[in-house]
Parts: sequence; structure tokens; C-alpha cells
Amino acid sequence: MVSIGRELRAGGKRIGLVPTSGGFHEGHLSLMTRAGELCDSVIVSILPDQGVEETAADLARDAELAFTRGVDLIFAPAAEDMFPRGFSTFVTVEGLSEKLEGASLPGNFRDSTTVATKLINIVHPHFAFFGRKNAQQVVIVKRMARELAMDVEIVVCPIVREEDGLALSAANSRLSTDERKAAIVLRRALERCRSLYIGGERDAARLISAMRSMTDAEPLARVDYAAITNTNRLDALVSLTGEKTALVSLAVYVGATRLTDNIVLDGEL
Repeated sequence: MVSIGRELRAGGKRIGLVPTSGGFHEGHLSLMTRAGELCDSVIVSILPDQGVEETAADLARDAELAFTRGVDLIFAPAAEDMFPRGFSTFVTVEGLSEKLEGASLPGNFRDSTTVATKLINIVHPHFAFFGRKNAQQVVIVKRMARELAMDVEIVVCPIVREEDGLALSAANSRLSTDERKAAIVLRRALERCRSLYIGGERDAARLISAMRSMTDAEPLARVDYAAITNTNRLDALVSLTGEKTALVSLAVYVGATRLTDNIVLDGEL
């Protein structure tokens, strides 16, 4: 993969990297489509989440879907090749990784930033594509790339949603029929926040309270966190007055399945 990346760059090709953990849905595929619009060569990496075993059938399915979107290469290294026994070097973006998802899932971002760094070093792309569905990861990776002077541009792509507004996620397949109906409460709560903001509400506590009143009214839903932060440091906001942009984040258990979603008020990440 290193050799291929070098050859493509030497040939003047613009390389796009789409890092994934496999199990492709339309959200992943939309990143590949966007990469194809900006790049000459699109490389998709597949490295399953820790503890998830990938099968040949899964890889074949993902590859077939990727190639329908014009992807040129699939990079699917074995976990033991990426992280051999005794691997001890990690990349951590301090001050961002411990908040929001990091508070609920300690160590999660140390793994994802280390993977992202290693993939960028291997592929050496001009662009790396990430979905805003994982907004905190986007903020962290952008900070990491800037502060480590990585020669790559991080491209943030919109959230892809079902017709009823539920953000696409592999976790959606674990929902029962009743839970799937209940899951719409995340989108409804976020839109309620947006509506109040457009109407002039700037007090973060009142906006969060309005979201929680909707989620709490859904018997199958249990809020992990609801937060309104700035988009650079992910610090909790007291008031949105004077803020150019604000990230509104929700993590909610619907039954036993944990779902996340977000919106950005007045701008993009």
C-alpha cells in the first residue's frame, strides 16, 4: 500500500482516503462518492472495530459496494499487521478526547486517532474523508492533522439519513420494530433544539431541557448525554449568544442499543 501510494503521487494523482470499519451502508458510500468527485484515485481502508471479526464474505460484499461508487482500491490489512504484538505507540489529542463520547467510552479516541494517523502515513493521501455523523471524531482528527502538520486535508461530509430522519448507522440493524420507531426521538429532539434556536433561544440549559423533555417522554429511550458545545474545543456552552457555530450532540440508549446524532447550529464543523 505504501508503494502504491508513492506511485500514485509520483504520477500526479490526487489520492482520497476513506477510512472505515466495514459493514458499508449508504453513509459510507456517500463518502466514497464525494471522494470520487475530488480525487483521481480513491482508496477505502477497512479495519473492523476491535473485537469484531471480519469474514471473507463481509469483505467481498463491502468491496462490491465500494466498486459501484468508483473506488479504485480496497486496503484491508489484518489487525495483527497494523498492530503487531508489543505495539506501544499511540496518538492522543488531549483536551478533546475525554469529552462527550470519550467520557462514556474511555480510550475510544486514542484508538481511532492512532488508526487514522497510521492509515494516513501508509496511504499518504491528499484528502481524507470523514462523516459528520461522528462529529467529535471529525473535530479531533482535524486538530490532530493540523497540530502534527500532516500533509492531508480532512473533508467533512454530511450525515446521511433514512426517510424518517434517523441517521444511518450499523447500530440501527440491532433495533427491534418498536425500538426503530422510538429511535426517531433523537432526530425530533435535535430539530426541536434547532427550532427554538431559530426562534431566538440562546440559553443552552433551556435548549438541552427541551431536547430531554422529548427523549424522556419516549419509554424506550434513555439519555446517555445531551450537550451543546463549541466546535473547536468541545467546551460546554452556557449561552450561544456570540457563538458563530455550536455543536448539539445526543447519545441515547433505545432499548439496549446506543445511538448518537448531532446537528451544527449556524455553520459546519
